[in-house]
Amino acid sequence: MFCNQCEETVKGTGCTVKGVCGKEDEIAVYHDLLIYLCKGISVRNLEAMKSGKADPKVGLFLADALFATLTNVNFDKARFIDLINQAITMRDALPPTGTDEPDACTWKPASENDLIMKGKAVGLLATENEDVRSLQSTLIYGMKGIAAYYTHAEILGRTDPAIEAFLQKGLASTLQDLSVDEMVGLVLECGEYGVKVLALLDAANTGAYGKPEIKSVKTTVGSRPGILITGHDLKDLEMLLEQSQDAGVDIYTHGEMLPAHAYPAFKKYTHLYANYGGSWPHQKEEFESFNGPVLVTTNCIVPPKDSYKERIFTTGLTGYPGVAHIRTRDDGTKDFSSLIEMAKSSKPPELLRENSPDLITGCAHDAVLAIAGTVIDAVKNGDIKKFIVMAGCDGRRKSREYYTQFAEALPKDTVILTAGCAKYRYNSLGLGTIGGIPRVLDAGQCNDCYSLVVIAQALAEAFGVGINDLPIAYNISWYEQKAVLVLLALLSLGIKDITLGPTLPAFISPAVLDVLVKNFDLKSNTTVEDDMARMLKA
Repeated sequence: MFCNQCEETVKGTGCTVKGVCGKEDEIAVYHDLLIYLCKGISVRNLEAMKSGKADPKVGLFLADALFATLTNVNFDKARFIDLINQAITMRDALPPTGTDEPDACTWKPASENDLIMKGKAVGLLATENEDVRSLQSTLIYGMKGIAAYYTHAEILGRTDPAIEAFLQKGLASTLQDLSVDEMVGLVLECGEYGVKVLALLDAANTGAYGKPEIKSVKTTVGSRPGILITGHDLKDLEMLLEQSQDAGVDIYTHGEMLPAHAYPAFKKYTHLYANYGGSWPHQKEEFESFNGPVLVTTNCIVPPKDSYKERIFTTGLTGYPGVAHIRTRDDGTKDFSSLIEMAKSSKPPELLRENSPDLITGCAHDAVLAIAGTVIDAVKNGDIKKFIVMAGCDGRRKSREYYTQFAEALPKDTVILTAGCAKYRYNSLGLGTIGGIPRVLDAGQCNDCYSLVVIAQALAEAFGVGINDLPIAYNISWYEQKAVLVLLALLSLGIKDITLGPTLPAFISPAVLDVLVKNFDLKSNTTVEDDMARMLKA
């Protein structure tokens, strides 16, 4: 295996024996093979579009397949073999493009061992040129982010043929001999479609559950047994709440599910009790202490300890060997009765820490723009000197303490704009308010970074300046491929001077990094003191 798609990749180069995430070599090989086959599907379906013979199911299948290969989503060999077989069947049902088709359009396995050997042959290192490999990797990882967000939107009934077409265009391009300029153009185009898919998912979430409202969420525990739900899928939460409302159990959110408390549609469920724990790296301790069943709806799943493995349930594209999986019925519904029955006989969750503070969430674009006058006045009066965008992912490395220290050291006339699980590094610090405006404005999940863009654009319009002339600095943390997509989305909007950390992506070659630095002034974080001095400078 060779995998360098996450921030924690071994030695800052790539995982070669086993993924830091817990991914076995064989699973990594299946990831590579599935993506390779998706390239072949894309080549054939794009050609079939010209004659009206395209398969309309291709776009969503590609999104699902790419999402399944994202970090900490699926570790289940059987599920990947099934996806690979589906990919071959879908590809072979499409008309051939001619006699000179790429191997990805024609290869077939004779045995399971063929799957492994082919996966090893078509992995990342099959592309010898470092800069081509870097640009293709950046594009594919960005498309994995598009795929994840698109899958969530589709579940709620929102689709966009243009986004599906771009996934096919992007995958097919990696089998073509393109110039560096053409590849850079595709990477930036990926960012443009990142903005589109984030807007699509925002519309899907608000259309289904209402516009988030600023809300204080408790982090204490009750006396009843509970079910813990983690991940990003609000539809799963809705179905779980509906099925459990008379069961005598409470529902707790975890990680990226915290923002669900802000949606008006969930107010009627009085057993949506609190948020339990923090970000994904702390699962082993927090899931152990929860005592009841845990539903993992999307990434990030950490390989579970045997002591609580039987209490873990996955659903959707998420999977782990030996863990119960809740499948989707043909009508899109799911049966969560097994979790609910387990919860009834479980002990209530243990309090993780004394004096747990409430957490503010729901500061999405509509909620913030509703108080835009107050915000603008605070800026004009000098009460708010700077906004710091500290969105993105959390991770396990000690170096991520930087973000807590940075937030603690910020002057009291600064406001943090955040989204994603990075917020757990500073959302419990009690940083207070400025004229009633929370100093940590949590827009929600990582996909809600779109809200931060909308807020920035509204402020630019209000002040009559360009988006790069606002009193906003960007100190972004990343871990996996959805964060790569968010970064590309910001770059596509022309946002410059972004600080990225805690390390720069291993898949970015020196030459490609040079392009990003020259065109966008992209920087790696250094020390709290030096970065803060630079970001707070007028």
